[in-house]
Amino acid sequence: MTDNAEIKHTLTDTEIKITRNRLLRWILLITGTFLVGLGILGIFLPLLPTTIFFILAAACYARSSEKFYIRLMHNRYFGKYIRNYKMGNGMTLFSKVMTISLLWATILFSAFFTVENIYVRVLLILIAVSVTIHLLWIKTAKY
Repeated sequence: MTDNAEIKHTLTDTEIKITRNRLLRWILLITGTFLVGLGILGIFLPLLPTTIFFILAAACYARSSEKFYIRLMHNRYFGKYIRNYKMGNGMTLFSKVMTISLLWATILFSAFFTVENIYVRVLLILIAVSVTIHLLWIKTAKY
């Protein structure tokens, strides 16, 4: 396994390109932090995507702060998922099962215990089906 200095060097050389414009750096840093917040909310709210917000945050951090980028990419809770997605390795089977299970549990609860409108119920079920299909199409990681 590579050490942190080697990982940092690799990331710095290939992905991090800090902009010289100070105002733009601040805007990207604030935007990246906002996107991380949305990504964290997405963990708990089934209709809010998670990974895309973390990937967009990584892109913002890669142009504004090497420190924030490296911290995000190596976060112990979701750094691995971002790296795997960016490298095309896919999701682990456990992640797929947990995500789909949580998705359906919350959608079904919402559709049948909190929503009375039949059209909203149908829409929630269609969203769950669509997200499930998308998750099943993502490559399953072999580790």
